[in-house]
Amino acid sequence: MKLTLDALEVLDAIDKKGSFAAAAAVLFRVPSAVTYVVQKLEDDMGFVIFRREGRRSVLTPAGKVLLEQGRELLKAAECVVESAYQVNCGWESNINIAIDTVWDIAEFLPIIKQFYQLNTGVQVNLTEEVMGGSLDAIIENRADIVIGGPPPIVNMSGIKFEELAIITWVFVVSENHPLTEYKLPLSENDTKSFHSVIIKDSSIKSPIMAHRVFEKQAILKVATMEQKICALIQGLGVGFLPEHRAQRYINSGELVTLPLEKAVPKTTQYCSWKINNKGKATRWFINKILETKRLNRN
Repeated sequence: MKLTLDALEVLDAIDKKGSFAAAAAVLFRVPSAVTYVVQKLEDDMGFVIFRREGRRSVLTPAGKVLLEQGRELLKAAECVVESAYQVNCGWESNINIAIDTVWDIAEFLPIIKQFYQLNTGVQVNLTEEVMGGSLDAIIENRADIVIGGPPPIVNMSGIKFEELAIITWVFVVSENHPLTEYKLPLSENDTKSFHSVIIKDSSIKSPIMAHRVFEKQAILKVATMEQKICALIQGLGVGFLPEHRAQRYINSGELVTLPLEKAVPKTTQYCSWKINNKGKATRWFINKILETKRLNRN
């Protein structure tokens, strides 16, 4: 390699200190050693990196580009070393957490805030999944932990599932929707003439899970729960929402719940993770999520 991390550290020190001698002092080297590194790099690269301006050594345009982008390599190298130290201590370098769109991410953010107070250096990555996509994320290793996913399907060994909550679903429409004038409870014939707003299953490889759609009903497909709520408020269709997500909009009058002739079944939501994942961050988040669940039940 023509370019080494050692050479970049020398260039960085010279640029910050303004001279070869000052750079040598902070690097605990003799000036001749610093001069040798720069001269060799210039020979290898085929262009001048520093020029003299009085007593200062100043980067040439090419040298400036080399150092600016080289500093990114130095930062990356520091991150690699830090990640190795973290793993050696049992902490993952990063953790991927998928949250099913049924849940409001705001409910989970206080847990992340608590984790940051540990100062572990672990990078937390959050993603949003829908129904079968939540299972897919854990199977395909897109996520270390899934919050609020559906129950396991057959042949899912090596994955632990812990019940989080039982979700009550409500049928809602916008405040001025025509269905608010219909005789209650609503029949299937009453509702199926209107578009049903549904969220697209984010699964890539797992089986696509069923939506709450009446037979032969036109649909409006969206990507997230937030998009579905917005579409329902705008009167673009009708649909089912988890009661805990719909309540604020019901209270404000933006959405109206309407009873149906046919009862809406409740669904169970789970937290899932790979059993063989022994990382400290994974275990911390799992324990905290399950602890929060128990407190909420009490």
